[in-house]
Amino acid sequence: MKPEIFLRILSRAEQLKNTPRHSWTSAGRRESVAEHCWRLALMAYLIKDEFPQADQEKLLSMCLLHDMGEAFTGDIPAFEKGPADESREEAVLAAWVEELPQPYRRDMAVLFEELKAQESLEARLVKALDKLEALIQHNEADISTWLPLEYDLQLSYGQKETRFSPWLRALMEEVNEDSWRKIREAKEAKSPRG
Repeated sequence: MKPEIFLRILSRAEQLKNTPRHSWTSAGRRESVAEHCWRLALMAYLIKDEFPQADQEKLLSMCLLHDMGEAFTGDIPAFEKGPADESREEAVLAAWVEELPQPYRRDMAVLFEELKAQESLEARLVKALDKLEALIQHNEADISTWLPLEYDLQLSYGQKETRFSPWLRALMEEVNEDSWRKIREAKEAKSPRG
């Protein structure tokens, strides 16, 4: 790959560092899409013993690239993102991928199609871990950053995506327990002491 093309790809990817997500960090600032992707990749690495049949290279690549479209469109929270937003993101990402040199053009196109189809173990793991990472981040943030709709969403988001694996279901239960604890503590802090 020519150095100027390499730098152009990195420049576009740098936009993920500048793109805030709906989620907040425990330090009280907005999380970036790049930070989310990094931790998602770490989560994928940490489950290799639980899913030894998964292709680790493919899994990590999918994690790093799964939100690349947001370098063009920005982040739209899941509870606001509609089909038109999805289509726009897919279109700008596909156009960008078409400009890449081979073998990256072919490899990324295949990865994005596989993610969209949600048929392979790796694609299903990325989808499930993506949902879980958002829930974990919300639990780590101050509850004052939660919108009213997130109290219910925090306990239902990702349930369908984690259903295929006993281990992911157990992780989801643990995350839900953290959510319940956070909600209980917030209610107790608000209730008048008598």
